Amino acid sequence: MKILIAEDDPVSAKILQFTLENAGHDVVVAANGTIAWELFNASPFRVIVSDWMMPELDGLELCNKVRARPKTDYTYFILLTAIHTGRENLRKAMEAGVDDFLTKPLDREGIMMRLRVAERIIDFTMQIKVLKDLIPICMYCKKIRDDGNFWQGVEIYISQQTGSNFSHGICPDCFEKHLKMLPMSGDV
Repeated sequence: MKILIAEDDPVSAKILQFTLENAGHDVVVAANGTIAWELFNASPFRVIVSDWMMPELDGLELCNKVRARPKTDYTYFILLTAIHTGRENLRKAMEAGVDDFLTKPLDREGIMMRLRVAERIIDFTMQIKVLKDLIPICMYCKKIRDDGNFWQGVEIYISQQTGSNFSHGICPDCFEKHLKMLPMSGDV
């Protein structure tokens, strides 16, 4: 997997990077949350491992921004912290959208187990996306059913979902088919 690390402590970042790369992952390291956000926003990652306490943009703020980014595939977010993992901290992390919560120093086996969970969840979200992206279309009239069980024309459905506009033309096959159906000048 390609994993984004957001960690302001260079030693912790190196240990985490080394651990993940030795496990076969492709790793990108950001020295703080702001840089991590810029990297993520330019090209989203499916997994982020972030320190909680960082200057400028902390781990919870980074997670909030990741979750608020529109039209982004699900990102599994692991928060690393030296802070005691009491109920209040767990609540704050979960409210921000954090998927998993680990304390420092890094538990190498613990991070590997969590990454296996991340892979499963990402696979499941991809399967759900495929099912969600299936468009129910009438085999006769080609109207599409929306979430409200309302049937509408393809152009209207696509326009509402994407904002696209349409121009109409006729393909060569349809042109030939419809030309043959036109009455010839002596047939009227």
